[in-house]
Amino acid sequence: MTQVNVQYYAIFREQAGASDESVETGATTAGELYAELCDRHNFSLPAAALRAVVNEEFADWDTPISDGDRVVFIPPVAGG
Repeated sequence: MTQVNVQYYAIFREQAGASDESVETGATTAGELYAELCDRHNFSLPAAALRAVVNEEFADWDTPISDGDRVVFIPPVAGG
């Protein structure tokens, strides 16, 4: 199992009920982790609508995650 730190913003913070959490996961990629978190927190946004960030850098969904990584999923942003 891998231990990662996940930060939540916007709709994810509301749905997870927290701004961050330490997650013990069997996921090996950012995409697998998002799928696991969707099951855990009932996230409503599809992965295709998001960007993944691993250790401060935008990442593909197949980017590997490692013990101690910081992961953020960025929802769509509207502004003017």
